[in-house]
Amino acid sequence: MPESLPVVLITGASRGLGRGVALRISELGCSIMINYVANEKAANETIDLCREKQIRPDQQFIAFRADISDDGQRRELVSRTLDEFGRIDTLVNNAGIGPGKRVDLLEMSEASLERVLATNLRGPHFLTQLVAEHWLKTKQKPLLPAGLSVVFISSVSAEMVSVDRGEYCMSKAGLSMAAKLWASRLAGEGIQVYEIRPGVMATDMTSASKERYDKMIGKGKIPQNRWGTADDVGLAVKAVVGGYLPFSAGTIIHVDGGLTIPKL
Repeated sequence: MPESLPVVLITGASRGLGRGVALRISELGCSIMINYVANEKAANETIDLCREKQIRPDQQFIAFRADISDDGQRRELVSRTLDEFGRIDTLVNNAGIGPGKRVDLLEMSEASLERVLATNLRGPHFLTQLVAEHWLKTKQKPLLPAGLSVVFISSVSAEMVSVDRGEYCMSKAGLSMAAKLWASRLAGEGIQVYEIRPGVMATDMTSASKERYDKMIGKGKIPQNRWGTADDVGLAVKAVVGGYLPFSAGTIIHVDGGLTIPKL
């Protein structure tokens, strides 16, 4: 593979927000490792869609199954990416899950909390550790306008309370802190870290609550009066990876239609 081609590793990229990110990143001329955990068919669909967006004939798109909550599979994901492409220029920590069932805090189980934290917080943190260690050890020369970078996809739930899915809120609050910690640690090494914070997004995760969110939007709770889309997040990631925020280490980028604007 040509050394001149940048590579982006995106977790949870078979569908939803991860697919939206992959499609927009394809427009930057990058090759992409499309990580998924279960839906191989959807991952292959993402590959086909990325090919429609590619701007260079030598771009490559590979799907690889790995559960980032598992240490061995995280390591295999990084190893396979390096074996296939020879480099990683950007890591997009997108993979995330909600609790299996929304329940009141009084009913939350330890098993549910541990499951959500394993994927939403522990996985991204230690995956970032692996990639950062590789960068610092190899002193890899960056090929993208943003240089080497890490993007954490968090959620407005990092700050906004949902008492019927406390596991998710706690995991995203922790992920937001992880982004700040990594931004502080890596900025001096010339590595940019960003946090993208989506709001109410039209994905599989929110489909079961569509009626509830439709009513919320109808009441004007989201100033832009619409659902967010995977492409909204994809455009935000494309902007930071494309080098349009070169002096913004650790910044939080809200992609929420104004949902979190403080108001009376």
